[in-house]
Amino acid sequence: MRFFEYEAREIVKRAGIPVTDFGFATTPQEAREIAVRIGEPVVIKSQVLTGGRMKAGGVQFADTPDEAAEKAAHVLGLEINGHVPRGVLVDPKATVKQEYYAGVVWDGIRKQPVMLFSDMGGIDIEEVAESHPDHVGRGHFSNILPLSDYQAKEVVASVGVTGSRLNRLVPILTALARLFVQRDMTLAEINPLGELEDGSFVALDAHMDMENEARPRQAVLLDELGVGQEETRQAREATPFELAGEAVDAMDHRGVAGNVTEFDGNLGLVIGAKPANYCEIGGNPSVRKACGLAKLVLQKPGVDKIAVMMSIVSNTRVDIVARGVIKACLELGYDPAEKISIFRIPGAWEEEGFKILERYGVRYADRSTSLHDAARMAVQGAPG
Repeated sequence: MRFFEYEAREIVKRAGIPVTDFGFATTPQEAREIAVRIGEPVVIKSQVLTGGRMKAGGVQFADTPDEAAEKAAHVLGLEINGHVPRGVLVDPKATVKQEYYAGVVWDGIRKQPVMLFSDMGGIDIEEVAESHPDHVGRGHFSNILPLSDYQAKEVVASVGVTGSRLNRLVPILTALARLFVQRDMTLAEINPLGELEDGSFVALDAHMDMENEARPRQAVLLDELGVGQEETRQAREATPFELAGEAVDAMDHRGVAGNVTEFDGNLGLVIGAKPANYCEIGGNPSVRKACGLAKLVLQKPGVDKIAVMMSIVSNTRVDIVARGVIKACLELGYDPAEKISIFRIPGAWEEEGFKILERYGVRYADRSTSLHDAARMAVQGAPG
């Protein structure tokens, strides 16, 4: 789940990282009051969960409180990439000597978080890494063992930062890394991290993404930030199909049969050919849940066949999933052999599951068939 900038700034502030005297407003009058409190020129920033604010006119500057109210009224009525602003962030127009980047992301290959630091802030870190790789420092760390300041110091120093700057920046990157772990984040970045004229550092912008599964663990924080349980906080609102998938998974506590993402295609459940959706199944869901998920996908407009696949060997009972998807076909009046393009789940009770599939003439593959080959079989069995 994603956070608005004003929420991310608050999370950063709670971690002990210096921030500006910002404020969040939902009306022009509130923006004016915040500008009065700040007492200097301000920046009005649209609060949307999408990029391109500056280019779309969602970032405005104001020299007086009255001008701040005027600019806020404009930004509040400005739709950006289909997103209506939650409000505006009113921020002091800081005089910055240099901009830096500090971030922590999850490295899926190393299965560890990695700290990132650059002395070229204010632009996308991917762009810096590609064009100026020597200006990006990196350092993996454990999300289980305690994090030391020295680990962050190595990352910051690797781009040539020394002296008092190094001593002031290390605690910020360390705090950001600890925040990343404690708050179950998948992304935590400050860009830019500004060095002011007096030599101090302050977070001028922040971006935070949290594991959706962590919402129960972070319930107190989310409540204090005013994040409602009904808010999906995705890049787009969930479709009716995706919401129905959540309802299927919520049927009971056993296993996973949901986490659905909708696409525009004719082959259900598998990424290949022209996919109709992405979803997850495993961890021993009940027959009822497996049936509910299969029925949901089979009834999606445009879906001709489904592929039932898992990538890894697990303890999921093959016979239960087989019963569920076959039950779905039968209840919808379909021939399982015609509607199931391929069934490939390496799990427990395989022989029992295969017997069920054979009884209905469903094509299946055992664990000796690679996922790649099974996907090819699924695509070949799909129309078009």
